[in-house]
Amino acid sequence: MSMAGNLRKVGSLGKVSSLRKVGRLRKVARLGRRRSRVDLSHPARSPLGSSVVNCVSYRRGVRQPSVDTLVEAVERIRKTDDGFVWLGLHEPTEQEFAGIADLFDLHPLAVEDAVHAHQRPKVERYDHALFAVFKTVCYVEHTELTATSEVVDTGEIMVFVGRDFVITVRHGRHGSLGPLREELEASPEQLAQGPAAVLHAIADQVVDDYLAATDAVQSDIDQVETDVFAPDGARADPGRIYQLKRELLELKRAVVPLGHPLQVLASTPMRAIAPEIQAYFRDVDDHLKRATEQIAAFDELLNSILQAHLAQVTVAQNEDMRKITAWAAVVAVPTMACGLYGMNFEHMPELHWRYGYPLVMSVITATCFALYRGFRRNGWL
Repeated sequence: MSMAGNLRKVGSLGKVSSLRKVGRLRKVARLGRRRSRVDLSHPARSPLGSSVVNCVSYRRGVRQPSVDTLVEAVERIRKTDDGFVWLGLHEPTEQEFAGIADLFDLHPLAVEDAVHAHQRPKVERYDHALFAVFKTVCYVEHTELTATSEVVDTGEIMVFVGRDFVITVRHGRHGSLGPLREELEASPEQLAQGPAAVLHAIADQVVDDYLAATDAVQSDIDQVETDVFAPDGARADPGRIYQLKRELLELKRAVVPLGHPLQVLASTPMRAIAPEIQAYFRDVDDHLKRATEQIAAFDELLNSILQAHLAQVTVAQNEDMRKITAWAAVVAVPTMACGLYGMNFEHMPELHWRYGYPLVMSVITATCFALYRGFRRNGWL
């Protein structure tokens, strides 16, 4: 029977022996800029038949052969006091997570947050474990930005870190950790640093995805800016600007709150994270600051674009009103003359004169032409 298929039996098997002290972690080499990843997201329910995406044990950074049950894997790791277990879950239910929580002695509050999701990015320390929440972001490709286009999609990754285990709980249809696991397995010297190195790699990937999303959003903003400042920019759809601001707000809610948790990971002493690894969280924090600054700049730019669009609309309306007013002034001349001579009075000047009608029409035409020339010269027509 596979390890994934036996996870539901964990709760009845009880707790294993207490944690032993692990050796001092060696210095970790920072992960470089990664290539763009293909999203290997699992469907709503894992192909393994449960919420389990993967479950692997590592010793000295090398992946170990699979065993029958998760309990056996944990017992083997704790007997040798070397290595750790990495368990990946996707949207587990309370029943599916109950046995795992008992096996690793996870705090009930952290378990509740991991199951129900919709949490704010944070880092919480418990007796023997660390619980971190990351918001994941994915840019949604679209051929044309409209007033209803979805620009960014968000999810969550919860990470439990102990001395000999890493449990990742993913919510949403993106943010797969499969490619990251493959990269780490290709660099055993990094995995050999223990669960804290996995936490650093996850944080680094999440922040890199933030930067990729902000770069993609910038293309949409540039397109909107080009359309607004085009010659017919007053006719641009303002709904696209509002939609971009709404999507940018969702991106901001995912990115900005992560600043404090990363500072905690980078500077606060923790048993689960060695000082050698904490130094590399500062680099991740620097990248997060860059993403935060970009989002703030985008927000200000969208405000300026919206104000410019409203100003263009106002100017266009003023131009229309000037044209209407000018034509109304031109039409007022024949209207006044015709209204004057349309009164039913018997004695009126030039009423019975042969050249009265041509004279009146000539005066009306000359006056209208003079008004038209004057308005045209002043830019009203």
